[in-house]
Parts: sequence; C-alpha cells; structure tokens
Amino acid sequence: MHVLVLSGGLSAERDVSLRSGRRVAEALRLERPDWEVLEADVDAGLLDRLRAHRPDCIVPLLHGAAGEDGALRDLLECLRIPFVGSGAAASRLAFDKPVTKELVAQAGLRTPECVAMPQSTFRELGAAGVLDAVVERLGLPLVVKPTRGGSSLGTAIVHSAADLPSAMVGAFAYGDVVMMEKFIAGTELAIGVFEKDDDLLALSAVEIVPEGELYDYAARYTAGTTEFFCPARLDDETAERAQAVALNAHLLLGLRDLSRTDVIVDSDGVPWFLEVNVAPGMTETSLFPQALAAADVGLGTVVAQLVETAVERG
Repeated sequence: MHVLVLSGGLSAERDVSLRSGRRVAEALRLERPDWEVLEADVDAGLLDRLRAHRPDCIVPLLHGAAGEDGALRDLLECLRIPFVGSGAAASRLAFDKPVTKELVAQAGLRTPECVAMPQSTFRELGAAGVLDAVVERLGLPLVVKPTRGGSSLGTAIVHSAADLPSAMVGAFAYGDVVMMEKFIAGTELAIGVFEKDDDLLALSAVEIVPEGELYDYAARYTAGTTEFFCPARLDDETAERAQAVALNAHLLLGLRDLSRTDVIVDSDGVPWFLEVNVAPGMTETSLFPQALAAADVGLGTVVAQLVETAVERG
C-alpha cells in the first residue's frame, strides 16, 4: 500500500496542517510498517508527483480553503485517486458556515441565528447603518467570524456595539464574507464522528475550557492554555443529545469517513450546532485525537481503517 499524506498549503492554517500531517504519517507508519507512507506539500509540483508515483490512497490534512472548500477533492476525484474524507460536494457545503447552518436548521437541529454579509455591502450601504440593523435583530453579545475558514482565525465575541466595527475588520482579514451570530453561553464541546464497518460512531464529547472567553488560535495550539475534559462533564442524557447533533450533521451534509462538530450546550441542557469540520486537526492538542485517546483507540488504527475503506470505495 502506497499512502500519501497531503499537508501544508498556503492557507493561514499551514503550520497546523503540517503538524497534523506529520503526526498522522508517523501514526500510520507505526500501525502499518509494511505500508509506504509518504508526505507531500500542496504546491505546483504536486500533479507531476501524483502522475509519476501514483498513490493507492491520499489522506488530505489541509486546513482552510486549500483543503476544505472541495477544490482539492474535486481534483482528486478527476484523477480517480482514492482519498480519505468527504467528497468535494459535501466539503463545499460544510465549509460554508451559513449554508451549513441553514441546512441543519431546516432538518430541525438548533443553531444560533446569524446574518452573513459580504464586504461590499458595508461599502455600498454604510457600515454604521448595517451594523445597527444587525444588532437590532440579533441583539448582543454576538460572535463575529469569517463564513469560511477554521481555527477561530478572525473570530471575536462582541459585547458592545462600539466593539463591533473592529471585530468586523479582524474577520474581513480572513475572508470577504463575515457572519454575525447570536452568542449562546454554555459548555463548549467538540464531537468527533468516524465510520467503521458501515457503522457511524460518535466519540465522547471533548469539553473545552479556555483561559479566556474565546477558544481562539492561541488557545487551540498552545499547550497549557486550555483545559479539556473527555468525556465532557455532562449527564448521560445531555451527552447523548450532543452526540446526536454531530451524527445528524454528518448524515445531513452527506459527509464521509470522519468529521468533527462543534456544539454549545446551554444552561437548559440544550445542544446548539455551531459548525462542522471535514478535516479536523490531528496535532498533539487537537480535539479529535484527544477523543480517540480517551476511548483507548489509536489514531493510526482509525486512519489505517479509513485508508482501507477509501481504497475499497475507489
């Protein structure tokens, strides 16, 4: 078996992607020493490399637009190379946060109300008037973030209208469309889902307790700045409801192999869908591997199974 792990790329999450790729490649080599496991960056030489040394399967671990907007997966489908993870169409749905939220809301899952605006709207209509209208509808506090991207880059929690313009500027630095979402106070969870032998399994929820109010980029990838609990400190019934949100989101969006869903459980024990990730981080501080470790399941074991599934599917 020749497996190629793709990581890196040119997104703002390049460093995280490289760390994820390195860790998964090492785990695969330990799990399947008879496999040839190589790593590659996504650059202008990738296509020539794939044609010269065609892998049996690719494990894409790119974060941000380069790996999650469906474009790379479209290309791999064109080349007829099996790969681990969701297909191109489902990845596009999951990558666009407002579209994802609308789909899960139509299916009956709770998700905070939001408004998404391109930068051109603020230029044409005037930022002050637009923001006043949004606050009038959604109230405060608000979560401001780019509609595409991950690792909480460009994300801020805004408690006063005076702080909203600077939060918008910060979010627009990472995308041309920004969403303002009603803030839900509660317990923040990440729930991994993966497929095994035609079954869809939800891992125990990881409870996230950052030092500050926001689980931002630094809190995600700096060891010791966030406290994690797995399983989350929830009663069994609430934990199962949260897992059901992740399972339903995976199915509703037509995702494949693995995903990670972010959920907030409010003070009444109600889980709210926030977003879903088709390429969850696999670094030492990432949430999906933490949940696997808590379940005493090896990262290499799971990825090897998904590789074999992808090859059979291909």
